[in-house]
Amino acid sequence: MSCPVGSSPSGPVQGCPVSQRAADFDPFTGAYQENPAQFLKWAREDEPVFFSPKLGYWIVTRYQDVKAVFRDNITFSPSIALEKITPPPPEAAEILQRYGYAMNRTMVNEDEPDHMERRRLLMDAFLPEALAQHEPMVRSLARQYMDRFIDHGRADLVKEMFHEIPLTVALHFLGVPDEGADQLRKFAVAHTLNTWGRPTPEQQIEVAVNVGRFWQTAQRILDGMRADPSGEGWMYDTIRQHLKHPEIVTESYLRSMMMAILAAAHETTSNATANAFMTLLQHRSAWEAICENPSLIPNAVEECLRLAGSIIAWRRLAMADTTVGGVSIPKGAKLLIVQASANADPEHFENPDEVDLYRENAVEHLTFGYGAHQCMGKNIGRMEMRVFLEEFTRRLPHLRLVKNQTFEFLPNTSFRGPAQLWVEWDPAANPERRDRHILDRQLSFHIGAPIRDDIVRPVVVKERHSEGDGLVRLILAEPRGRRFPVWSAGSHIDLVGGGFRRKYSLCGDPEDRETLQVTILREADGRGGSRYFCDEVQPGDTVHIAGPKNLFKLDETAPHYCLIAGGIGITPILAMADRLRRLGRSYVIHYAGRSRSAMGLLSRLERDHMHACELYVSDEDRRMDLKSILGALGVDVQVYACGPGRLIEALENIAAEWPEGRLRYEHFSSAGGALDPSKEHRFSVRLADSGIELTVAADQSLLETLQTAGIDIPCDCGEGLCGTCEVAVIDGDIDHRDKVLSKSERAENRRMMACCSRARGDKITLAL
Repeated sequence: MSCPVGSSPSGPVQGCPVSQRAADFDPFTGAYQENPAQFLKWAREDEPVFFSPKLGYWIVTRYQDVKAVFRDNITFSPSIALEKITPPPPEAAEILQRYGYAMNRTMVNEDEPDHMERRRLLMDAFLPEALAQHEPMVRSLARQYMDRFIDHGRADLVKEMFHEIPLTVALHFLGVPDEGADQLRKFAVAHTLNTWGRPTPEQQIEVAVNVGRFWQTAQRILDGMRADPSGEGWMYDTIRQHLKHPEIVTESYLRSMMMAILAAAHETTSNATANAFMTLLQHRSAWEAICENPSLIPNAVEECLRLAGSIIAWRRLAMADTTVGGVSIPKGAKLLIVQASANADPEHFENPDEVDLYRENAVEHLTFGYGAHQCMGKNIGRMEMRVFLEEFTRRLPHLRLVKNQTFEFLPNTSFRGPAQLWVEWDPAANPERRDRHILDRQLSFHIGAPIRDDIVRPVVVKERHSEGDGLVRLILAEPRGRRFPVWSAGSHIDLVGGGFRRKYSLCGDPEDRETLQVTILREADGRGGSRYFCDEVQPGDTVHIAGPKNLFKLDETAPHYCLIAGGIGITPILAMADRLRRLGRSYVIHYAGRSRSAMGLLSRLERDHMHACELYVSDEDRRMDLKSILGALGVDVQVYACGPGRLIEALENIAAEWPEGRLRYEHFSSAGGALDPSKEHRFSVRLADSGIELTVAADQSLLETLQTAGIDIPCDCGEGLCGTCEVAVIDGDIDHRDKVLSKSERAENRRMMACCSRARGDKITLAL
């Protein structure tokens, strides 16, 4: 393909051949500003890493690629994160010089080892236990501001609340006096446009004046604080660390950070809050759901940060020739890594365009970044957004967007939030007019990522059927008639009830959005969950579910498939067979069980798939010969298997020399039980990226220890079955107890599952 942008005098344009869509990419206008994730859908599908001649940057759009760039802050330097994306004209540079503007390195754009040395000294105020003290002030401010307009019936929430309160909270957190807050906000907008926007030469002159004044204001505030460094607040902490460690927290760093933190500490939260309200009110069922069940608010915040975060994209500089997503990136190349696009990647998030308040992995969004430079202020931002939503859903549940309004966004590459957000309501319907005690029933959310057990959806057992010896099939429905999320073959749900939480694969029709189906094997010698769901749960009962979520995805590109099931492992395999049949693909099913009466879903299997099914029934003296089955397969056949541990182990041994990914399997149970402290030992864990040292007690999992310290580690099963809580190991011998990693992966000792695996010795080092 020829390059539509031609060539430069020095040779071909970087990134050639450049596709037409890459050549046309302009982040400062139109669709990117309105919805960057939707606009870049074409890139995620067809050109996930491309060069933009207009911008002069490589654009990275898929989740795993964006995460990989964030993770490696040695190859991909953050040094250009605050570089002006539009070079200033000489006149603007002269103006900034007159104001003494000397923005240099901050926590955002500095390289190692300086970054971690400073971060370690300055992070205490951002830990969850330190942030809890700020919640009463946030709630008090929210109520005061709501009182001003609650009887008006109409308001611009950005103007009335979302700009004011985050700035006030930020100034309080920093210890900065709140005089001149309006001016600081104006300066912060100028800083955003100056750094990440494309102002005209004429606009750059005005912007330069405001940025220069912002710098001077920040320095004047800093000098006042330094005159008496005994005050409370993060900037006072920073000043005191400067006095103790001037070689680490330098004078230049102190002055640059003063301006950067004034801009960052409130603009991101202001925009994120406005985006969240806009998103939830546009999806009315989601708004009504958190009004009915406020315990969903923490996960609603994460889902809004995923779908409509305030930080669209960030920047990195390649320090060596490298590759991203299989694309060669030359040394010195600039990268725009688009978190908004990564957060909409269907390879990582099921149904990414839907607002799903029950999405368990919503917390895995990249809006806060990832790795060593992950936003330190993430938890104070979360806390503010949760308080706002909790107050509004209690006091104004009938809130709605004003129709036909146009949302405007500041044109820039990296930050997004509406300039106005008009809402309306009927003051006569305000709940507090009927209930004077409504303000007394506030919720208080813990600081940090959402609690997994709160992210559950109530469902009604619509039908209950026997599927054979010890097998029960439950058909579940949404109590208010709402539709379930789309799910794909291999998906599972967690079924929650009676004090039990168990994972079961979905085995119904994915096109039926009104019901979900699971088939459960009653295990007499199990831990009690299957007995409860098989014996106690009846039609009409309410239980809860988490998901659907797919950790056993079907690759639909293979020419032929071999599906192997043992016992109740038929449930995800049957869903895969249904999908392949619908697609018209070639497949064969090998299904083993002790007797026909104990083989779940056999009648449906015989009805829909008998032409492609081989049964191995023990009491009929027919057993599955795995060596013969696998030995007869062509090299292009994909093998999917689910069943007991001995089946999976046998398959692993036979396929030990196969290429990675050709054999894919899922365990349907964990061999491990609850942690037994009498058989464990304590060990220390060092987090290389953040410089934190933690101790994992004998009665604690590594996952619990990390989450308690405010490290966002997602978890699904908690039993080592799913791989969600995987962390990278740098050093230390691991006692692997999961059912995810292969033998070769365990031998490499580079990964572990934080929920169940532990250190064999006294210390491990993780890449966190």
